Amino acid sequence: MKFGIYPGGRAGTICSHPPDVAAIRHLVDDLPDGRPFVIREYVHFLGDMAPPDLVTSLGAEHELAHLTMPDEWYVEGNRELDLVVSYIPRAADLSGWLAFLDTVIDRYGHLTRYLQVTLEPNFPIPLIDGSAPGVLEALTLGIPHARAALDRQGLQHVQIGFSVAEPPEWLGGDDQFWSYLSSVPYQDFAAYVDYVGLGLYPDAFSPVAPRGNPGDTASLTTHALRHLRGASLPRAHIPPSIPIHIVENGTPSGSPRTEQAQCDSLSDMLGVILTEQEPMNITHYELFSLRDADSSSTEPTGTLGIVTDTYRPKPALAVYRDIVRSAGPLPVTRRP
Repeated sequence: MKFGIYPGGRAGTICSHPPDVAAIRHLVDDLPDGRPFVIREYVHFLGDMAPPDLVTSLGAEHELAHLTMPDEWYVEGNRELDLVVSYIPRAADLSGWLAFLDTVIDRYGHLTRYLQVTLEPNFPIPLIDGSAPGVLEALTLGIPHARAALDRQGLQHVQIGFSVAEPPEWLGGDDQFWSYLSSVPYQDFAAYVDYVGLGLYPDAFSPVAPRGNPGDTASLTTHALRHLRGASLPRAHIPPSIPIHIVENGTPSGSPRTEQAQCDSLSDMLGVILTEQEPMNITHYELFSLRDADSSSTEPTGTLGIVTDTYRPKPALAVYRDIVRSAGPLPVTRRP
């Protein structure tokens, strides 16, 4: 399994400090110890009518100029860029969206290894793609459009996918989403999908049962994986041969939780994921995130990092580093 992380220190509109490039370099270099490592980043399509304060709150004003780190960093040291193109305009804008995909590919395609088209389009909450008008068409037309654009540039090695949040009971039901995908012929959509991403936060936003009991973090993780593979993906004509990427997974450490509880939860979730990687065809795991968005926040999204917002390591950093080094692919030595 390949491992990775989001390094930027932003969760939605929460970001207490700008990124420290030197600190990120040091921490991310240390985690895999030379092993292949995936770096997750985000750009946003907001349409023509996005209020400037929304653009600023999402940190989206400079996304086409640069990501968190300098361009060359994403292809050095056995790193691979997983780039998410999020669709959240106020009004449906398919032509603008497809043009934006072209722009993103022109700008970042040469750096990218995995291109995720839309972010959790089955999840209808504000500032997540499932709430955006026209998101189903943005997904199903965007993926083949992106494939054609990449191929025109000789970037056939870039894999294309999309992500979902699972299971449906966390969302209040997502039957409409999967019903729509079931109506799209295989050759028009699923044939272009190289992987499906899963956003997985079983204990982040609601209480769970104590460790070792039904309904605990481990059992909820198992349920999410098996429901996605066994129930949801077949409806979208996506076969077992298409891998699952755990593209976001995290657990908070802020009050009333503790940093030790974060360690325990991360260990439990990763234990399940590693056990299920072969039967569920899970090939990638990306942690959200390296840094807290705001270590003083009372919101769970503020403390998902394995270091604080000032880059002080939490115990979970060592937990994740040990797993990456023991369960990840062997280091690759690149020829000069």
